[in-house]
Amino acid sequence: MPQRSTTPAANRAVVCQRDYAYNAPTRVPLNRAEADGVQQRDPYQAALDKARRELQQLDPFVVALRSGSRVLTRPSGQVIELEYWGRDTEVTWETGEVCSPAGVPLPPAARLIVLHYLLTADGTPLADRWLSFRELPDGRVYDSAFRRRASQPLARVFGQRPAAFANAARRLGGEALSFGDASFLFRVLPRVRVAAILYAADDEFPAEANVLFDASTRHYLPIEDVAVLGGLVAGELIRASRQTQ
Repeated sequence: MPQRSTTPAANRAVVCQRDYAYNAPTRVPLNRAEADGVQQRDPYQAALDKARRELQQLDPFVVALRSGSRVLTRPSGQVIELEYWGRDTEVTWETGEVCSPAGVPLPPAARLIVLHYLLTADGTPLADRWLSFRELPDGRVYDSAFRRRASQPLARVFGQRPAAFANAARRLGGEALSFGDASFLFRVLPRVRVAAILYAADDEFPAEANVLFDASTRHYLPIEDVAVLGGLVAGELIRASRQTQ
């Protein structure tokens, strides 16, 4: 078993030195109080509507080129096709609906992440360098929320069960990495790479977990969406582990 690093979890990734210029198209509600303030009926609806309007102002072929997706022309109109969590996903250009090829809508948070991905993508190559959330531009602002959403649930659920973590990750199509006691890479979107890392509890250290991102991630998602994505990764892993029990 690899030895646990004594470096704090926040410092276990290489700091990216590049400064990114960025303007977020819309925001994801990060907590229930904020969501209620945006819209009482549906915390995501206002952000989804705004993202759809913004997407329609762009050229679909430019968006496809920058995001690693492709444009399909059908009798009903143009569709952007891309993979989300390894599954074919379609965005109807005219309406901004995000569905499976069978027409089943994705959950609201996933829809918003896909739309924001298309809006934000600028074609920057993957950096092949991992950063913790707080090391991303503006990540420190939401770091405590990110840890509550992602790192802490993973450590709590899998800290004594690294084998269950590995089984859940493989079930989700994760590719094994060499960090910690168990770690896996997930290709969530064509140009968004996420790594989940577990340091199992032992006699000397409590369990720790972290979710890392390729250093190019802020060229493809607003920081609020990155925080939500970390929580989605943790949630998918926990859900997959329960399905195998």
